[in-house]
Amino acid sequence: MQQSRRNFLKNGSVLLAGAGVMRSGLFEFNKDVKLTGVQLYSVRNEMMKDPLGTLKQLAAMGYKHVEHANYINRKFYGYTAKEFKKILDDLGMTMPSGHTVMGKGHWDAGKKEFTDAWKYTVEDAAIAGQKFVISPWLDESLRKTYDGILSYMEVFNKSGELCKASGMKFGYHNHDFEFSQQLNGQSVYDIILKNTDPALVMQQLDIGNLYNGGAKAIDVVKKWPGRFESMHVKDEILAKEGHEKYESTILGKGIVSVKEVIDLGKKSGGTIHFIIEQESYQGRSPLDDVKEDLAIMKKWGY
Repeated sequence: MQQSRRNFLKNGSVLLAGAGVMRSGLFEFNKDVKLTGVQLYSVRNEMMKDPLGTLKQLAAMGYKHVEHANYINRKFYGYTAKEFKKILDDLGMTMPSGHTVMGKGHWDAGKKEFTDAWKYTVEDAAIAGQKFVISPWLDESLRKTYDGILSYMEVFNKSGELCKASGMKFGYHNHDFEFSQQLNGQSVYDIILKNTDPALVMQQLDIGNLYNGGAKAIDVVKKWPGRFESMHVKDEILAKEGHEKYESTILGKGIVSVKEVIDLGKKSGGTIHFIIEQESYQGRSPLDDVKEDLAIMKKWGY
């Protein structure tokens, strides 16, 4: 099995940059506009080898929206924010959201303000045309104690304020530990949702990842109606190798009642972005799989 997103984020390094100047009032966000896109981690090897060629192939499949998973040294897949936006514009595509881990190095607890690196992250997201700046990981050191995680949720809210100044929202994307780890008798996920301001911090529910944490997506959407402005649309099957019980697969082929979950998200979960992500391929081509995933979504009316 290829490297899981969980391990990629856990083991990968976050490279920090210098100071940035924030922009404001860039977007008028229409919550009625729903879209289907693809998380570029689904085709990560292809994007590393030939980002422009891979984006052209995705556009030819019918994808009009992408979500990045590569922001290093103020560049998306080797391109500045302005350059990457032009590439997408020329292909008739947009990047309404992206994943960049917000970690300890982005917050100066003594000064109670964000470091230059996170200010640059938000600035570049705005330049690239994002609506959501999503952190897809919460370091273990930040969730060792109940008081510790409560304190960091204030940082989440402050990041929401920072993003709001540029017409965006900060967001969080789950994996599995949020459902299996408990602090003070509550799951980490419940703590996050109870202590973040929905007006500032959106939630991107990965409807597949949580199965490895013992949760079911449909139950989570029912428990927290209106909280999921974005979903990672993913199906899961039993893994044949690796350390996780489940791995992702083509939509409709696994144990997740995908259509039921996304339909409920659209109806009562507040979901407007449906982002396809597939991390494992069972010997098939990642590009072939995301093409089939999009065809399935279109068949379902997305």
